[in-house]
Amino acid sequence: MNDGNSSSPLGAEGLNNKNSTSSSTDLGPKDLNSSLGAKGYSNTTATLALAKASFRSIMRSPSAVVFTLAFPLIFILVFGFLGGGGTRIDVGVKPGSDINNPVIAMLSKTGMIRLVMDKSQADFDKLLEKGNVDAMIDVHKKVNSVAYSVNVVYTSASRDKGGILKSVLNNVFYNKTLKPTVAEIKESTITGREYKTIDFILPGQLGFSLLSTGVFGTAFVFLSLRQTLVIKRFFATPVKRSSIVIGEAIARIGFALIGALFIILIGHFFFGFTLVHGALTVLNMLILGTMGIIVFMGFGFIISGIAKTESMVPPISNIVTLPQFLLSGTFFSIEAFPSWLQPISRALPLTYLNDAMRKVAFEGSGLWDVKFQIMILMIWGIVIYAVAVKVFKWE
Repeated sequence: MNDGNSSSPLGAEGLNNKNSTSSSTDLGPKDLNSSLGAKGYSNTTATLALAKASFRSIMRSPSAVVFTLAFPLIFILVFGFLGGGGTRIDVGVKPGSDINNPVIAMLSKTGMIRLVMDKSQADFDKLLEKGNVDAMIDVHKKVNSVAYSVNVVYTSASRDKGGILKSVLNNVFYNKTLKPTVAEIKESTITGREYKTIDFILPGQLGFSLLSTGVFGTAFVFLSLRQTLVIKRFFATPVKRSSIVIGEAIARIGFALIGALFIILIGHFFFGFTLVHGALTVLNMLILGTMGIIVFMGFGFIISGIAKTESMVPPISNIVTLPQFLLSGTFFSIEAFPSWLQPISRALPLTYLNDAMRKVAFEGSGLWDVKFQIMILMIWGIVIYAVAVKVFKWE
């Protein structure tokens, strides 16, 4: 969870040059010439120079790359491969059962049911006890009847899949090819978009990547700049405080969005992550990502202000990130949590970023459709930056 980016990106680019003879050389010769120019000092150019220096340093930091790209990508790969096949139900066919009947034939065609044969009764009993087989079925044709007798044994070790199997069997027995029609049954099917595991996991991992980048990166950087007196040396130059903050923000947002785009494309082309409106959906997700990381950077400013040493940054940052990682619907829907825990989950900013991204990606919602989630993020941003202004220290 620890970004570990304790080095100063600005200092790494010559902002803390020990060989410099004056404070104006802190930006380095090239950055100094670009920021001053022929007509004098330019605050905009200085801000961009700081952003460029910070971005280069972030790209050279292995820990930043690992925790922004590799860490969420590993989870996406794992859940992408595990969840690609959907739900599987293993159903044992009892020895001696009639296997040449319409019931078995239709079950084998469902796609989600895998029929397990060639096992003894003793083997099936053990498999049922352990939950390695979700149910056992025995099908026989009734005497002097065209109907079939179906005996199903479920196991308490696999209640969820047993419930799914019950629904499948009920649907099978309503099929007119399996029993005489007593009443006319009209059925229709609405074609829907398949909701895959990756459609839930990827937005959650993307949100946590932005959270980690914003909190850990910002906290480490500004604490390091303050401790190494780089910020103090800036005060001897025309560089404004706003340029330092904006420059670092531009670099960190740019790096985070590049990582987000990479993760989205990997998920889409390799695991079928749903992007309803294609490029427009990607753009909306990146806009939401920008809002999210700006809010999360506020946590980083607060932590850099209250931490006395770099060793204090990881534990404080984990206090901020771990609850959101676990409770904001990153891996599981918050509906699965106990009722007393759900209000806590619904109070966290990452919950609303994850929810907005899922709605945009899978449901095809626009930014206006997720205005409630955006409003909550904005409220969090106002509160966080109000606190950051109070506790942030320049020296």
